[in-house]
Amino acid sequence: MNTIPQDKTPHQFGSQVEGLLDGTANLPRQEALALILERMVATASVSDEEGPLADAVQSALATCPGWRVDRLGDTVVARTDLGRDHRIVMAGHLDTVPINANMPPRWLEPGDSEIRPDVAEAHPDSRVLWGRGTADMKASDAVMLHLAATIDNPNYDLTLVFYDHEEVAAEKNGLGRVVSAHPDWVRGDFAIIGEPTNCGIEAGCNGTMRFDVVTHGVAAHSARAWMGSNAIHAAAPILARLESYRPRTVTVDGLDYREGLNATMISGGTGTNVIPDSCRVHVNYRFAPDKSLAEAKALMMGAAAGAELGKGEHRATGGVFEGFDIEMRDESPAAHPGLASSWARSLTDLIAGANGSTPRPKLGWTDVARFSALGIPAVNLGAGDPLLAHKADEQVPLDDLVSLESILVSWLKERN
Repeated sequence: MNTIPQDKTPHQFGSQVEGLLDGTANLPRQEALALILERMVATASVSDEEGPLADAVQSALATCPGWRVDRLGDTVVARTDLGRDHRIVMAGHLDTVPINANMPPRWLEPGDSEIRPDVAEAHPDSRVLWGRGTADMKASDAVMLHLAATIDNPNYDLTLVFYDHEEVAAEKNGLGRVVSAHPDWVRGDFAIIGEPTNCGIEAGCNGTMRFDVVTHGVAAHSARAWMGSNAIHAAAPILARLESYRPRTVTVDGLDYREGLNATMISGGTGTNVIPDSCRVHVNYRFAPDKSLAEAKALMMGAAAGAELGKGEHRATGGVFEGFDIEMRDESPAAHPGLASSWARSLTDLIAGANGSTPRPKLGWTDVARFSALGIPAVNLGAGDPLLAHKADEQVPLDDLVSLESILVSWLKERN
C-alpha cells in the first residue's frame, strides 16, 4: 500500500525507480518512446500501489524546463505558463488492474507468435510490448511524458495529469480528488483522455452505476427448512428481470451508445446446512449519455427511491427492480460526445487525414465525464487497442505511440 501523504509541494519526492527520461534526450523519437514505455510498464502500479511510478513521473517532469509540477497523493500535474490564450489538458491514469501472469514486460519482434493476430495484421512491421498496462494506458502516458520533454513552442499552454485509482471505485479516483481540491490545476479549453483508442477519437462515454439488489429471509437449519425463509430463492425474480432485460442502443449526436444491465456477482448464505437469511445480487448498469445519473436511477429503482451512496438500503419504488431493496455501491455520470467544439472538429479533421479514422462512441466509462461536468469539452484519444485492456495478453505496438505523438504535436502546433 502507498503511504505517501496526500498533499506535497512541487518536486518533493525522488524517484524510486530508474529515471523514466534518463538517456532519452538524444534518441530518435521511436527509440525514446520505446525506452520510456518499457520503464513505465516495468514499474508495477496496480491500484493502491501507484506510489513508485508517481514518484518516477514527478522526478522526470522535474527535469523538463518550463513546467510547474504539483502533486496530490499519487496524482502528478504538470503545467506550462507560456502566456497563451488557450490551454489544452491531457490526462492519463497510472494504475492498472491486477497482474495476471503478464509481468515483467517483454518486447516481441515482428513475426513473434505471441503477437496477437489482430495486432500483427494492423502493425506487421512494428515491435510490440507485451505486459500489464501496455495498452491501458501506459502507452499514452509514455507519449505524454515524452511530449513534456520535447515539445517546442506549442500554440497553447499545456496541462498534463498523471493520476491514480482510475480502475477502482470512483470515490478513490485521483483526478476526481484534484478536481475537488484544486480545480485550478485542471482548468482548460479542451481535454484529451489518453485511454486506448487505436489513435482515433472515441467520444463521450456511457455512465455507470453499481448496486446490490437485496433479499431478506429467515435463517433455519436446512433439515427443517420450513422454519425459515430462503433469501437466495427469493432472488429468483431479480435474475428473471435481468434475463428479460433487452439492452438499448441510443443515438447521441450521431453516435450509437449500447447500454447494458448485468448481474456481475451474487452472494448469500452462511453455511452449507443453513437456510440463508440474506442474498445480494450485484448489478452493473451502463447507460447512454442521453440521460443523467438521476434519470438512470429512476429507470432502475424509481425516482422516489432516494438511493444514495453510503446511505444503506432503500426500497425501489419503481423501475426494473421495483419492490426490492437497493444499496448503492458506485456511480459515475455519462458524458456527451463533445464533438461540437472547434477543438474537437480540428482534431477530428487532422486524425481523418492521418489515418482515416472517424469518431466512435466510447461504450465504457472514462474521465471525459469529469471534464464534461466542469464544462470542458473532452474526447478519448490514445495509443493501443481498447479491446485489449485488462486482457492477460495485453500488448501495444510501438507504431501506435509514434502515431499518437505525431498527431498531438501536429495539432498542438496548429491554430484552432
